[in-house]
Amino acid sequence: MAKFPQKLLDGYQGFLHSTYRKRSDHYRDLAASGQQPEALVIACCDSRAAPEIIFDSGPGEIFVLRNVANLVPPYNAEGRYRSSVASIEFAVVSLGVRHIVVMGHGRCGGVAAALDERRQMLDEGDAIGHWISLLDPAIDRVAHGEGHDAVRHMHIDHPEDKHIHPGQDPRHTAVECMSVRESIENLRTFPYVRDREADGRLTLHGAWFDISEGVLWVYDPDRKVFEPAIETLGLAGQK
Repeated sequence: MAKFPQKLLDGYQGFLHSTYRKRSDHYRDLAASGQQPEALVIACCDSRAAPEIIFDSGPGEIFVLRNVANLVPPYNAEGRYRSSVASIEFAVVSLGVRHIVVMGHGRCGGVAAALDERRQMLDEGDAIGHWISLLDPAIDRVAHGEGHDAVRHMHIDHPEDKHIHPGQDPRHTAVECMSVRESIENLRTFPYVRDREADGRLTLHGAWFDISEGVLWVYDPDRKVFEPAIETLGLAGQK
């Protein structure tokens, strides 16, 4: 019988003697009263872009849906993608989250696979090929000139940050950003999301995380660009 991974056991021991020990009362309260997170974060399952770490969130604070390339399908797309749809429905209808954040990230493997010229090797009958086909609308929009302004804005307004995208084709970044916008648009096809956004019970947000530099960019829907979150918070220049 294979042994449980030792690295995971070591991590659990650290959690048990540190985080859990400090927050044991809070964990017991959560167990007794249930969870009431304010936000649903839809993120990639990439191990380098964990929302709980990026947002320094404690237990019970955010509800997280992770999938390849942080994608949201259109509502009831031929009855497919039920796992993601069920998670969104549970967060919005049952938990009553007040915010949904779709967070992309740099060097996304799902986007790279969708843009790879060898993509034809991924049959849409296969799970991954079928799933990343959801990126096609974002890829098409970038091919027709959309999304590039967001990437240029990152460089033009912040020329000192030229190292933001080392080794990555700007087209990849444009698709990563455009897919966030596409997912937000798809969220609005969900009746319960659309209704709650219309009456102010729910807000939708986009973000993009740079793994290399730890910079979080948030989407400005009026200007259709991503801006550094730290400036949005008025904390520019603080380390």
